[in-house]
Amino acid sequence: MPMLDVKDFGKRFTIHHLEKTMQAVEDINFSIEPGNFIGIIGKSGSGKSTVLKSIYRSYLPDTGILYYHSERFGYIDLATATERQVLYLRKYEIGYVSQFLNVMPRRTARELVQHALLEMGVSEGIARLEAEKALHHFELDRKLWDTFPNTFSGGEKLRLNIAMATVKKPRLLLLDEPTASLDEQSKEKVRDIIKKLKANGTTLVGIFHDIAFMDGLCDKVFNIKQKQLHAKQIGGATHES
Repeated sequence: MPMLDVKDFGKRFTIHHLEKTMQAVEDINFSIEPGNFIGIIGKSGSGKSTVLKSIYRSYLPDTGILYYHSERFGYIDLATATERQVLYLRKYEIGYVSQFLNVMPRRTARELVQHALLEMGVSEGIARLEAEKALHHFELDRKLWDTFPNTFSGGEKLRLNIAMATVKKPRLLLLDEPTASLDEQSKEKVRDIIKKLKANGTTLVGIFHDIAFMDGLCDKVFNIKQKQLHAKQIGGATHES
């Protein structure tokens, strides 16, 4: 049974002041088995982020079905799930990492990562220990751990964002350009975490403009323009699946 099965997905956006509706994506179909990693490729503006945000239910799909195999709810259509179900899934099962940090104000970096675990019911002592491990792994300067992240650089915010999402070890992790402003050393830290998450059974869907980063990580690649899923091969070559 697939962890995620996207069928005939489509999304439109309405520009009200222009009285114009634009089709962002349509006829998107792919599925992913538990523990696998699909990379979505395509030009900027082709709708890659729209697909991820709809799976996370930041957007409501206009057409199609987004089946997700939930540990709590069984096979559930994310497009029609209730708000209560979506909140539960975001807290316990589905993680999302983007280039941008959107966090609660007046919480330090350490508190934000701890909170991600505390809301799952992890004890305070373990949450603190795991938060410190995550911040150390992503090489966030210890001086910043008890600082509000509004003062952080773009790279520091991104590393914090990744730490908050991955520390929960979600069943499904959505990655929207998570290495966009990272240096090569920080990218390797992200690779390490992705490999560990995959080894522990996490299913991943990600967008990366850095194709070299995806090599050796992705099991399959979905070309959003061609609307085809390809099996990833060693050295970056692909063939149609």
